[in-house]
Amino acid sequence: MVSNLLNLHPRVLSLSELNAFTGLTAFAAKRRSGEWMWNLLSKQRNHTRLMLQGNYEELLYPFDTPGARFTRADVPPIMCATIPHLTHEHDAFFDEMEPAVRSLPTQSPSQQYRDIFDWLCSRFGRVAWVERSGASLLSAAILVKYFPDARVIHIYRDGRDVALSMSRHDLFRMVVATLTQMRVGSVDLLNLARHDWIWEQIVTRATPTLSRFALHRNPPYDNLDLAHFGEYWSRMIEHGARVLERLPHGQLLNVRFEDVQADPEGQVRRLIRFISPELEDDDWVRRASAIPRPTRSRFYDLDPQVQDRLTAACRPGLELMGYELQRKTGYADIQHPPPAVPAFYDRHVEEE
Repeated sequence: MVSNLLNLHPRVLSLSELNAFTGLTAFAAKRRSGEWMWNLLSKQRNHTRLMLQGNYEELLYPFDTPGARFTRADVPPIMCATIPHLTHEHDAFFDEMEPAVRSLPTQSPSQQYRDIFDWLCSRFGRVAWVERSGASLLSAAILVKYFPDARVIHIYRDGRDVALSMSRHDLFRMVVATLTQMRVGSVDLLNLARHDWIWEQIVTRATPTLSRFALHRNPPYDNLDLAHFGEYWSRMIEHGARVLERLPHGQLLNVRFEDVQADPEGQVRRLIRFISPELEDDDWVRRASAIPRPTRSRFYDLDPQVQDRLTAACRPGLELMGYELQRKTGYADIQHPPPAVPAFYDRHVEEE
């Protein structure tokens, strides 16, 4: 939703799912060459293959189109979503981008990304870039470390609805099943997220090994229930909150998904003001506000006992983000004022 509405803005470069498909292995070294960066963007690894399991709306490359250049077996990571999100001439643009990235000097990974994003902004006539990848809270500590001046937008939703969504998503089923299987083996990776340095080594260096484990060990999907997904969401929220509360005042904007559905124009305007007040555009606000749509929560279709177990699994995250544990409506477009967000969030939210 956010990638699509930002992509309508004539001056914003919307980078959708770049980190999701490439991973953060670039940060495993202090310096990277342009050749290395192009290899990262253009060559599949286990991480990309893991992301390509199943079909879902974030995967934009038109594999089934007659004459498609790539298949699932060889599609470059940056072609899975990022470039097709920006242009319909994705194959030609991929070729155009190659020499620009290869020619970059050897420098820090963060500077490589900045130079690539600046080149993309220049190519598309944009003045600001926004990278958005789903489920990136677990990477928050790394992104904040290497982009310390970044303005961070935290988009969140009631964890019970997120758990239901993840349970139908092949990639999340594989991730949650793998983590559950490893926990049975006395390895609880998410506990290590509390230690920034250790977690950075896992995300930047061990991701290929973990992806290979997930691809080849056939994790037990049949043993999953909604509570597993609820717990995974809650622990992501807890980790993200611990990282984001360190940000300086004015550098974090919290966006509640249900608020966007209830008041799209107000929240879209708030979003663009946070990115830069100079980018506020009434015509864009009008067009972008037509994208969010109210949706009925499937949580209320569940058996009451399943609802109780899912709510219990999500409880830490729900309480942290100010959600009511017993909701009284089946719709996400709640009309009454939302519960108060915890104090450490309030002090970061931009004043209206």
